[in-house]
Amino acid sequence: MISLFISIRILDIFDILLTALLFYQVYRLIKGTIAMNIFIGIFAVYLVWLLVRALNMQLLGAILGQFIGVGVIALIIVFQQEIRRFLLLIGTRYVSNRTFSIEKLFTSVSGSRPKVKVNSLVKAIKTLAESKTGALVVIARKSELESYSDTGDILDAITSSRLLLSIFCRESPLHDGAVIVVGDKIYAARCVLPVSENPNLSPEHGMRHRAALGMAEQTDAVVVVVSEESGSISIADEGHLTSNVTLRYVAGYLESEFIRDPHVSEFT
Repeated sequence: MISLFISIRILDIFDILLTALLFYQVYRLIKGTIAMNIFIGIFAVYLVWLLVRALNMQLLGAILGQFIGVGVIALIIVFQQEIRRFLLLIGTRYVSNRTFSIEKLFTSVSGSRPKVKVNSLVKAIKTLAESKTGALVVIARKSELESYSDTGDILDAITSSRLLLSIFCRESPLHDGAVIVVGDKIYAARCVLPVSENPNLSPEHGMRHRAALGMAEQTDAVVVVVSEESGSISIADEGHLTSNVTLRYVAGYLESEFIRDPHVSEFT
């Protein structure tokens, strides 16, 4: 007698959950980006190919079959940034805390990375916003962003509001570009950041905001932007840009992300 019930193992349920988690993470990575539109286009072509096969249309089926045949390579080329972000997500959240490296060996001996000097950053951002001086400040989390630091000038100086104001002064040769902060130090200045291709970004945002969003899309860093036109402050993080935030919001956000025991900010 043929069994009317399908046998489902615990391993099958685990397999389904892992697959669902994988697709959910991919969706989070491409949501709100140009990659989402490309993915919809590729999925539409795949549906057409299935229809063509069902109708036995040989010529069109052969053409689309060749396209589907190289689909994996095409996906790698088209979604290279999203794949990079996905691997970064896996590396920083699920792997990096358990892997061994010489750098981590010395870090464990000498202590963890010093905390970000949030108060100094907020003081500088407040002055920059009031004077409508454009600024782009990248604050590293786990990655030290060496590939981006190499595009600018290495400073490796203790973070201070006076130093930040000097860097972003319009007469300074270092003001054109981004500052990268790692721990309690301003590691580099005049750095070049990747530009976001997000088509949903508001037209009122210029290249400085696009660079901030691009950095947040491709790394785990937090980016603070001060608009040169209006003096408004924005924060880019995890592929999203939050515009026109208050100084208190910036202080609270940075404290919650980079200080283990956040305190009430004195800034308004």
